[in-house]
Amino acid sequence: MSKTLTPLQKHYNEAVVPALTTSRSYKNKHQVPKLEKIVINTGIGAEADKNTIAETARDIGLIAGQKPVLNRSKKAIANFKLKPNQITGCHVTLRGENMWHFLMRFFAVALPTIRDFRGVPNKLDGQGNYTLGITDFTIFPEIIVENNKRQMGLDVTFVTSAQNDDEARELLKLLGMPFRRIENAAPAASAKN
Repeated sequence: MSKTLTPLQKHYNEAVVPALTTSRSYKNKHQVPKLEKIVINTGIGAEADKNTIAETARDIGLIAGQKPVLNRSKKAIANFKLKPNQITGCHVTLRGENMWHFLMRFFAVALPTIRDFRGVPNKLDGQGNYTLGITDFTIFPEIIVENNKRQMGLDVTFVTSAQNDDEARELLKLLGMPFRRIENAAPAASAKN
């Protein structure tokens, strides 16, 4: 049974792998870094009621295309009004075809809808992974704004097999991640005057 590839997977195999092999002088195609998984995570809050928890899980499920896992507290923290085993958020881990479909929708549909979008921050975690905070989840077309009573943010983490940040940055850039340009900031400001 042959598996059909998504357009972004084809792009990775036909364009990204050869480009990284050439630029990094890899001797073997298995050395080329790849995107291993995408984790979508959001917090709900200690005082959330059952409806809020259900709505948040529904929305994360719509965004990701699969059912989320609820995060529970391990111990009580009185200052945060947190009890043991209380639901504090939810997350989804995307791999395989679901990951590639989400990535395509994220790059082509969700990110361009952000108002005054100038690219995403260019800071990785030091181990080849990238986390992007989204302050308003209504950038995703699956979310119906009228059905939501509260604004919710979420974190999207891209986990790669890259050995360092430079490899991961190049991989994500070749896949279509719109990183901000910071090198020409000063000349552009002086050109306006």
